[in-house]
Amino acid sequence: MARGRQKIQSQQKSAKKQADKKKQQCHDQKTAAMAALVHTCTVCKAQMPDPKTYRQHFESKHPKVPLPSDLAEVQA
Repeated sequence: MARGRQKIQSQQKSAKKQADKKKQQCHDQKTAAMAALVHTCTVCKAQMPDPKTYRQHFESKHPKVPLPSDLAEVQA
């Protein structure tokens, strides 16, 4: 009978450890995704990962506003 109880406790401990590990991985991915958003739109403050996406956003969402100087040489 003792082995059965030990087995259940071991399974519970393992499940808790795996859940904690999974939770930590999700947090790390979210942090990494937020760190990748380095370009911020000057008009609406939206964040983009690269200059190409930023230029496409700027041209489609803010066509009447002049293009910022840092986006002038970026090819869309």
